[in-house]
Amino acid sequence: MRVQAIQALSSSVRVKARYYYAPNQFLGNNEERQSGQQQIVAENVTSHIWSTRLYYDVTPDLSFQLLGRYGLRRYNEAFSERDTGFWTIGAHVGWRVTHMIMLGLTYHYERGLAKGRHQPAFEDDTSYVNHYLTADVDVELTERLSLLTAVHYELNNWTSGFTGDERRGAHEDIYQGEVRLAYRLTDSLQGFGGFQYSIRKESFEPHSIGETNLGIGLVAQF
Repeated sequence: MRVQAIQALSSSVRVKARYYYAPNQFLGNNEERQSGQQQIVAENVTSHIWSTRLYYDVTPDLSFQLLGRYGLRRYNEAFSERDTGFWTIGAHVGWRVTHMIMLGLTYHYERGLAKGRHQPAFEDDTSYVNHYLTADVDVELTERLSLLTAVHYELNNWTSGFTGDERRGAHEDIYQGEVRLAYRLTDSLQGFGGFQYSIRKESFEPHSIGETNLGIGLVAQF
């Protein structure tokens, strides 16, 4: 769920505030560390993210954005050492090539600090430094229908210093593609549906993992 508000500061500058909430997402069955028995149990996470984005229209066809955000990830009790607070800074450039096509390029830097960095007994510090790069193309197919596409790349460098932690000195690569259709129902209401596929590979794992997400929703403007 996302809730956001946009305020114009001038004819070329505006600011957006957003809150994002994703409750109890199932991440898969994993090996827990807290009981000392290394049981395989379900791992779930709930995310809260607050962000502010500043928009500046350099020209009618060229825009620039600055992003700042703070977030919390809270795991179920068996994996609570992975509870993480993180902050992000980033920039985005958008260029309208024609009245139908918009191109974008984004870079984010993120730092995450996990509770486990103070719990050496679990040897499970998921703290990280993240570099995120994305390129997107938005196409207005009709007056009401738009096609939104994007490709993303993420590099997570794990920062654990625990000798027995498999993440020590390790990294993770994520490649992701996304396609979304947005339909303007009224001047203030938009519906959308999308498909997202990603491939995740950790340097200490022999195989990559594929993930698929489907989503539908409504955006209302007041």
